[in-house]
Amino acid sequence: EIDHKIAMSLVVENHYLHRKSPCSYAFGLFKNDGLFSELLGVITYGIPASRPLQRGICGDEEADNVIELTRLWLKDEAPKNCESYLISNSMKLVDKEIIVSFAEIAQGHLGIVYQATNWLYTGLSQKRVDWAIVGRKNKHIRHIMDLYGSIEEAKSILGKNLIRKERPRKHRYIYFNTNKKRKKELLNKLLYKVEKYPKK
Repeated sequence: EIDHKIAMSLVVENHYLHRKSPCSYAFGLFKNDGLFSELLGVITYGIPASRPLQRGICGDEEADNVIELTRLWLKDEAPKNCESYLISNSMKLVDKEIIVSFAEIAQGHLGIVYQATNWLYTGLSQKRVDWAIVGRKNKHIRHIMDLYGSIEEAKSILGKNLIRKERPRKHRYIYFNTNKKRKKELLNKLLYKVEKYPKK
């Protein structure tokens, strides 16, 4: 486990989204050569920002049992299979039984690393519309709220530069982080249909 501030600093600097995420757990992957430890990557887990997402997986009863894999970043020089290794080993240290994560279609991602670590594929995220600032990339709705306090205030300041646009859909993956018996129980509660993995 590593300090959350260190993890977020690395994520903001290096992850393609370049923004913070919910972070309840942060883990680092280290290369040790006996004298020196090099941090090769980080993975973070956090409570989803969307309560409907938590409820939508296995119902209200399991909503507080859901956590999201929010960020994964590794150095380019990290050895092969490090992503799978980091995911598999860090999940064992998380105290929630239902883990959800998304692969960004807009970035050309299919979620191959989730497929390699035996997650369930449950299709695409719902179609949604977000607010965006013209000419600014990676400005999530939470960032706009942080800057202006409310959408109404942002509208009064930005005028026509604040627009609504469709949010890109994502591939949704779910992992039951528990024993076989409990996995079966959760699978019976799962509200999404399990689908075949998407391929290129």
